[in-house]
Parts: sequence; C-alpha cells; structure tokens
Amino acid sequence: MTALPDIRLETGRLLLRLPEAADFDAYCAFALDRERAAGFGLETNRAQAWRWFACNLGHWALHGYGYFTIVWKETGAPCGITGIWNPEGWPEPEIGWVVYEGYEGLGIAREGAERARRWAYETLGFTTLTSNIVPGNDRSVALAERLGASYERTYENVHMGTEMLYRHPSPSELGLEVDADGSPEAYA
Repeated sequence: MTALPDIRLETGRLLLRLPEAADFDAYCAFALDRERAAGFGLETNRAQAWRWFACNLGHWALHGYGYFTIVWKETGAPCGITGIWNPEGWPEPEIGWVVYEGYEGLGIAREGAERARRWAYETLGFTTLTSNIVPGNDRSVALAERLGASYERTYENVHMGTEMLYRHPSPSELGLEVDADGSPEAYA
C-alpha cells in the first residue's frame, strides 16, 4: 500500500489537509445536493458519494496530490474542498474548489485555491494549471477570473460532458521563478 503524504497547508483562516473519515458526512451532504453539486459531479446516493471520496484518496496515493479538505480554523469544521485533480481522461492537471453550504460568501474558495495553486507551483513544480468549468456555472467562472485565469477553449470532459477550460497564470506571472533544476522559488 502506498502511504499517503502528510501535507498541511495554512492560510490565516484555513487549514488544507488530506481528507479524513470524519469529513465524509460534510462532503456527502454537498455531493447529494442537486443544485450545489451540479457543476462538480452530482451523486445519487451515499454509496456513490463515498466512492468519489475514496477515489480522491486513491488519487493522492497515485499522484501525490488531490483535493484537500478545507478546514475553518476557528471551528475545526470542514467547509469545502480544493486541490489539484488529474484523473485518467482529464486534459491536464486542474485546480478545483467547492465550498459547503453555510460557508459561501466568505472568500474561502479563493483563499484555499490560491494556497493550493501556490503549493502546486512551488512544491510540485507545475508550470501551468487549468480550471475546467461546466457552462452556466457563473460563480466558478467569476472565481477563476478573480484568480487570474482566462478562458482558453471548450472541450468534452469524459465525466462531465462539455466544459470550458480556463488557464491559470504561470508561476512567473504570479511572481514565482523556476530554478534551473525546475523547482520554483519566490523572488527575493
């Protein structure tokens, strides 16, 4: 069995960490909500939601990255997910985000996604990321644009159907410089 990494990223208000069993109910409530999960992947029952939850842990084991649980530091409660996703059939690594009910409008998705993106560039050495957004998901489009991403093309996602691919700024466009060995460093 491949051991999962012990990665914890922080912002002023948030902790990003790998999912734990106790996070499942919060994720499941989101995944079964027809309105809220439509742009992410609506599940039809708890068993299907559990399969995606476990799939995310497998993604971590195989790739060394995946979706983090976003924890609201003040309460310790899971308030969403964000991270890098690139399963079989995806055009390239994607940064995604979800905020659970009751946590909207607090800037959590942006704060978490910015921290996860910085980690992907600085630690994993990614040079580009996308966000793949279902047409009509205007809130995700607005957030992608606030994060500096721009529409590049529409494509057919193997799981979600038609999606719009938004390209995020490169490490250098965000003020990171890539060393000769390929690892990014912040400008001095």
